[in-house]
Amino acid sequence: MNTQKRLDLVKQVGEEIIQEDELVKLLESGEELIAYDGFEPSGQIHIAQGILRAINVNKMIKAGVKFRMWVADWHAMANNKMGGDLEKIKTVGRYFIEVWRASGMDLSKVEFLWASDMAKNPDYWKLVVQVGKSNALKRFIRTAEMMGREESLDKLTGAHIIYSCMQVADIFMLKAKITQLGMDQRKVNMLAREVGPLLGYWKPVVVSHHMLMGLGKPVTEEKDALQRTIELKMSKSKPDTAIFMTDTLEDIQRKINKAYCLEGDIKTNPILEYYKYIIFESFERLGINEVSVVRPEKFGGNLSFKTYAELEKTFSEKQVHPMDVKNTLVKLLDQLIEPVRRHFEENKEAKKLLEEVKSFQITR
Repeated sequence: MNTQKRLDLVKQVGEEIIQEDELVKLLESGEELIAYDGFEPSGQIHIAQGILRAINVNKMIKAGVKFRMWVADWHAMANNKMGGDLEKIKTVGRYFIEVWRASGMDLSKVEFLWASDMAKNPDYWKLVVQVGKSNALKRFIRTAEMMGREESLDKLTGAHIIYSCMQVADIFMLKAKITQLGMDQRKVNMLAREVGPLLGYWKPVVVSHHMLMGLGKPVTEEKDALQRTIELKMSKSKPDTAIFMTDTLEDIQRKINKAYCLEGDIKTNPILEYYKYIIFESFERLGINEVSVVRPEKFGGNLSFKTYAELEKTFSEKQVHPMDVKNTLVKLLDQLIEPVRRHFEENKEAKKLLEEVKSFQITR
């Protein structure tokens, strides 16, 4: 695969890339390229963390990038996930990995590494301190958005500041030339680009993926990455705002049927986002080459869409009703999630992990 095709794949993942010319140089360098993505284990996994992440990781792998998936258990502890109970957090981390195993992620090119193992390395903490010394406190406070928290001193703890220093240090300890995280992580990644050369490292290329909207009615017409992050985090306490990876058909029907989907609206429409970022990226997994919307003849009969652009145009012209696209979405999402449900029903270890995770009290 030539450089342009590899670049095109990465650009499909990155809603923003900083900087594209630096990425091209990396792709042309011939060196083994390592990208990292990190996640806090925190309760049941929703579709943006599950299938959408698998889609993005697989595209990066096809572009010739090796992935180091960072199980940020210490970070989750600092952020008081699962009440700060590290053992519970580790259990949730193992559950996440089982979800990806059943979601089609190419695990042959993914290495899972745990922050709790890195925490045993004194060089890691030396680098964390060096990162902490590189900037004034207010700069680290601004990166707290990555935790979906407001930039308010009375809501931040000392652990949250250490968290920011850790996340910058993670990039260099993992030898990652590319960071592949959500748009909500932009500030901390920009800090890493600034700090890296000061400490004798590199400027990581930042590939920031799109943040999927929650299923509820938008608070604002145009949502920023922080708002989307907050909504996704709220989905733990408001489960009807997201599809979870072991939801039943009945769960999916209920959530999609009540989801916000204003007729003709293509700007702030979570149903269309599910089509764009999940369904039209999963044709191979679904075994289809187009989306077929079934409708009675009195409403114009069935419609078929080979691309998301076709669906978006038809919806914007009000030629297809929200309930039609919702009904079709329910069937397709159920198809995508079925292998995951089956894995957690048939695999004894996975089933036990899910039962444990469901029993935990979810904390922010």
